[in-house]
Amino acid sequence: MQYHFEGRLTARDCKRHIPHSFVVPDDYGQMEIRFRFAPYSVHGIPNLLTLTLFDPNGFRGAGHRDGAEHPVRISATEATPGYLRGPLPAGEWIAQIDTHMIMPGETVRYWLDITMGGDAHRQTARQGTPAIHSARTLPRGAGWCRGDLHTHTHHSDATGRVTAELIQMARDQGLDFIFLTDHNTIAGLDEMDALAPDDLLTAGGIELTTFWGHALCLGTREWVDWRIRPDTDEMERIARAIYANDQVFVIAHPQSSGDPGCTGCAWRCGKMMPGTARLVEVWNGPWQCDANNEQALALWYDWLNQGLRLAATAGTDTHGGQDYANQPGFNVVYAETLSESAILRSLRAGRLYLSAGPKIAFAAQGANGTNCMIGETVTQSARFSLTWDNCPADAQIRVIANGRLHSRRTASPHGEMEWEMTPEQAHWLVVEVRGGNGEMLAITNPIFLQTTPCNQTEERRA
Repeated sequence: MQYHFEGRLTARDCKRHIPHSFVVPDDYGQMEIRFRFAPYSVHGIPNLLTLTLFDPNGFRGAGHRDGAEHPVRISATEATPGYLRGPLPAGEWIAQIDTHMIMPGETVRYWLDITMGGDAHRQTARQGTPAIHSARTLPRGAGWCRGDLHTHTHHSDATGRVTAELIQMARDQGLDFIFLTDHNTIAGLDEMDALAPDDLLTAGGIELTTFWGHALCLGTREWVDWRIRPDTDEMERIARAIYANDQVFVIAHPQSSGDPGCTGCAWRCGKMMPGTARLVEVWNGPWQCDANNEQALALWYDWLNQGLRLAATAGTDTHGGQDYANQPGFNVVYAETLSESAILRSLRAGRLYLSAGPKIAFAAQGANGTNCMIGETVTQSARFSLTWDNCPADAQIRVIANGRLHSRRTASPHGEMEWEMTPEQAHWLVVEVRGGNGEMLAITNPIFLQTTPCNQTEERRA
């Protein structure tokens, strides 16, 4: 059985979801899809059209990747990366074309061919790997652990980089944990868990790659519908649902250069500035890149000055084998155990700093002896303490109070300093470590100051 669809699109059709429905009878066990379009680029800038597939039960996969031709093959025992293997349920299916970018100046033609074959009764479904690793706890106690919250494989647009290679990259870097966040698909998560070694915690996630901004949903192993409009409260509802499931929602690279070079990468969700979001990625990839991390940092500082309790995160956004060699920022998280659930709790509480190498300890002790760490609040005069290690000789230690430079000193490779401050002097403090060229080497999350006591539990913070 075959289906054929074709059509023409112009720039007016950009940022649309175009469904093509077809019926699968109950006696087929294999499906092949060929989606192609032309021209691939206009004035040297690529068009980006991708495919999302739904069966009668819901999400069946997505191919968020570059290229003018997208072949897909699905059966009970195999699936093209990005898609989910399994039997083909009878009923109405939808092949949806997602028009992330259609450049003006030339009409785009597309062709969609769907072929079904095979005997469903001869197909034996491969047993899926139970998602046991999401509940795994590696054998170590409370302490600081280092990892990556934003990664990609060939299940989306990290062309040629299979899941095993990403895991080996993380091990070579000495990471303790890694979240897989492929674009608009969860197809790689079972494989990620199945390949997890004993010395690396693998964790689930997805990057919602919408037309109006990207967001990480960390801890989920379910597909999240990313088809939102920026003038609605749909993204707010997604964030609330993620937090309600004890997961984490992160606004990703909010000040990225965006269209047309990085389609949808700039945060344009007007009702989520930051809305219900409680974490924002201020360090994406290397500090100097088209994610415009300096502007993202300024945006975060502005949100903190508005009285919002947002935690900052880093993400390498790795798509290739050399990304970890380009001095990206990693997340150094204080967790009670090395488990996915404990890391998610610490992220929600802001108990982390971001670093491309330096080690930082930042804490405060109130006049009554109460000790506070990163992410917590002091309610009286306090003595702040800072120690650092593994800093280059030309680095600078910068204490930032309410977004302004409070103090600065040249860093020796390792050192310490202390100072006093009251809630009347500042509402929040962070510490930056910058290199001699001004690039960020490390940055803490805030310690907050306020004159009235507050509940410092993560539920209040979230």
